[in-house]
Amino acid sequence: MVCSRSNKFMPLKAGEKAPDFALKDQSGITRKNKDVIGKILVLFFYPKDDTPGCTIEACSFRDNYADFTKLDAEIWGVSSDSESSHKLFSERYKLPFPLLSDQDNSLRKLFKVSNILGVIPNRTTFIINKEGNIYQVFNNLLDGAAHVREASKFIKELNSIK
Repeated sequence: MVCSRSNKFMPLKAGEKAPDFALKDQSGITRKNKDVIGKILVLFFYPKDDTPGCTIEACSFRDNYADFTKLDAEIWGVSSDSESSHKLFSERYKLPFPLLSDQDNSLRKLFKVSNILGVIPNRTTFIINKEGNIYQVFNNLLDGAAHVREASKFIKELNSIK
């Protein structure tokens, strides 16, 4: 299948198979998406640790973490920050989920998550179903908390499908 140039910067879409990946988190643990097959994965890409919008987004996921685990969902954050930056960010805000270090933007490229104006990494959340397929994609650079609301809505919808 040949992708047209116009699709180069469009994120992967619902219905597509999520690409296999393995990245280290803030604790140096390698996280592989194939290790969570059988669970729903919320994979949220965010621009940068300790920035206002990203802190709101991460803390919103933290504050709703118990609800996501009850829905049989894992939450993983991704940015290009280093493992040590993620560790400080995670400790400062008591984040109970992994933050993956994508310093070379390889995962961002695999999921085709673009930059805004070619500079600012976009804020994009993927809901990946128990079979490893993308169920929904949500983009909103300015409203980090919206990602939590939308992820919760999509997971409830996904869990209601028989």
